[in-house]
Amino acid sequence: MTYKGLSLTADLHQYLLSHSTPPDEITADLIAETRAVLPGDAVMQVAPEQAAFLRLLTGLIGVRNAVEVGTFTGLSSLSIARGLADGGRLTCFDISEEFTGIARRYWKRAGVDDRIELRIGPAAERLRELPAEPHLDLVFVDADKGGYPAYWNELVPRVRPGGVLLIDNVLWSGEVVDPRDENGRAIAAFNDLARDDDRVELVILPIADGLTMARRR
Repeated sequence: MTYKGLSLTADLHQYLLSHSTPPDEITADLIAETRAVLPGDAVMQVAPEQAAFLRLLTGLIGVRNAVEVGTFTGLSSLSIARGLADGGRLTCFDISEEFTGIARRYWKRAGVDDRIELRIGPAAERLRELPAEPHLDLVFVDADKGGYPAYWNELVPRVRPGGVLLIDNVLWSGEVVDPRDENGRAIAAFNDLARDDDRVELVILPIADGLTMARRR
């Protein structure tokens, strides 16, 4: 099989960003504040191109019911909320009041806070509060890597046929090929689990640190 990929250099990444719809002022401010206030944790924020992709995809598939696991300072949830169909709702799960406090400010500034419900606590437990029937149009997971199988098993049955699950960091800086740390091994094991799940069809997209896009059968 011929490999048609390419290495995304810093210059090429900048070109990619400069030829995509640019972040608006609110998004740019959120990115900047996260990097300034939380420099050691800012790596947990989704990449700008991921934010744009989330908003675009949410709008394309007409999402009305969405769930996010792992909110951090709110860039991904802001993007999803802005793409929701009229009357759409996003339920976010996170464990940090500190980080999500920043998110709440930007949701309000963007005028989407009325579309978002934030639930604080262990997501593996709190996801069980959701209705059990298949009703979700979109799921985005970007949280602790060891928790991915539990989140997957709670969420897949709740996604409607044709609904989409997005799972972040599934290439783990390329280390999934030969995982050497706990997170790398956890991601590699999750990728095997998702691939072998006949409830979905999926592809791993080489966006940022790798994004699994799965469609519920």
